[in-house]
Amino acid sequence: MATASYTKAPALARTRLADYLALIRPRLSGMALLTVAVGAILASGGTTDWRIVTHVVAGAALVAAGASALNQLMERDIDARMQRTQDRPLPAGRLQPIQVLVFGVGSALGGVAYLALTLSKPLAAVVAALTLVIYVFIYTPLKRRTPLNTLVGAIAGALPPVIGWTAVRGSLSAEIGALCVILFLWQVPHFLAIAWIYRLDYCRAGLCMLPSVDCEGRMIGRQIICNCLALVAASLTPLVVGGAGRVYLAGALLLGIGFLVCAARFSLRRSQVRARAVLRASLIYLPALLTLLLLDRISHG
Repeated sequence: MATASYTKAPALARTRLADYLALIRPRLSGMALLTVAVGAILASGGTTDWRIVTHVVAGAALVAAGASALNQLMERDIDARMQRTQDRPLPAGRLQPIQVLVFGVGSALGGVAYLALTLSKPLAAVVAALTLVIYVFIYTPLKRRTPLNTLVGAIAGALPPVIGWTAVRGSLSAEIGALCVILFLWQVPHFLAIAWIYRLDYCRAGLCMLPSVDCEGRMIGRQIICNCLALVAASLTPLVVGGAGRVYLAGALLLGIGFLVCAARFSLRRSQVRARAVLRASLIYLPALLTLLLLDRISHG
């Protein structure tokens, strides 16, 4: 019996750890933290202070973890009705709401406090808190009420690089503004592709996403194309405000045109396969564009 109890305890601990990781959603948070780091590195110019980068990424990670947990707490009834989310810790009953509330509030407030205490530029903590408020208290409730929730979510998703930038500079500039616009425009086709792929799940759960009012997807196709076109133009602004060079120009155009082609194919024939192609293109586009920005900054630094 003692041996059985000993083996059961580590197994339970591993399961509980997996549940808290599911609350954090590491892949989603990881993309946001990448943009935080990019914002900090770009703001550093030629010499990067890795101590600041480490602190701002750590603090932002805590805020992102808290925001994700609170989002799942508020949407646990919705998650229970969707096949893709019904096995999450809350709807599956593996974690209780009070546990998630304590974890979410503690992580979110702890992250904001960490940023305020470890960084000499307080604006980073303010931007992190603003991002948290928009995501948890505005975007999350709006998902039940209006398809415009996607635009509000895109605002929250565009702010992480500002956290990194302000951690170094302590102020805003046209350069970080350009990166915010790029992230905002990128998120719309990214989110709409996901909304189309899981449209039946979203309808079943009562979420007010664009496919629920645009069943044939014509408006979605137009929105994806328009945002990809705008993204091509916005991706060129670092040439003007950030001093990016020819390599960045060529790469940004290539990536933007590839993304646009996937968007056009989906708009012409709206299918699961083509929506997944848009989603894959979005997941390639952003990391590749950010890498080009960093390489360009290093080569000119």
